[in-house]
Amino acid sequence: MADAADAALDLAHTTQSPAGPPEPAAARSGPWRWGAVAAACAALVAGTMAAAPSVAPAAQNAAGSASGRPHALPAGQAPDPAKAQLPLDCDPLPSTVSLSFAADLGDGTPVTVAAAHCQSGGGTAPDGVFILVAGPDGRPVVRETLLRWQEGFTVTRLALRSDGGVTAAAKGYSSADVPQCCPDLNVQFDWTRQGTGYQRTQHDTPSAAA
Repeated sequence: MADAADAALDLAHTTQSPAGPPEPAAARSGPWRWGAVAAACAALVAGTMAAAPSVAPAAQNAAGSASGRPHALPAGQAPDPAKAQLPLDCDPLPSTVSLSFAADLGDGTPVTVAAAHCQSGGGTAPDGVFILVAGPDGRPVVRETLLRWQEGFTVTRLALRSDGGVTAAAKGYSSADVPQCCPDLNVQFDWTRQGTGYQRTQHDTPSAAA
């Protein structure tokens, strides 16, 4: 019984990366080309997309604005992620924003938190997660990269925490040997403000399809 419990703990582990996420494995480090991935495999990574700021009611927004607490914002009051130049290696494919929400993370600055990936004819390309602010010319610019697309995760949920942190659910891979069509991990990300940046906590569990 002890061996079984130890094995279960090995399958569900938590990692912290104060200095940022590790470099991706060499097998997944180049530009992603997803046109050859079958549509049947794509269904495995589609998941249920949701962007749900956790402090949404107007009364709470007003109270948050007055007190400096993190709170959700109407989309029109924050940068439009569709107008941002995101650090994705999509050439010659276009990029698309799959999930986003607008918020004040507690410092009075309207931001948009967005998950985006390269479009493809088949399969689902990996997402990057970015915090966008208005640049000097009013166009959105990336203030923070929370998740690099090179890590190979497909984000299925993105939300604001009441403390101003960001949380996400994603599909991922336990190793570079897992086929790109068939992620075998469910991943929970939490980003917590640490000074001028964010500390990431990641919790992985095997997916039902693994």
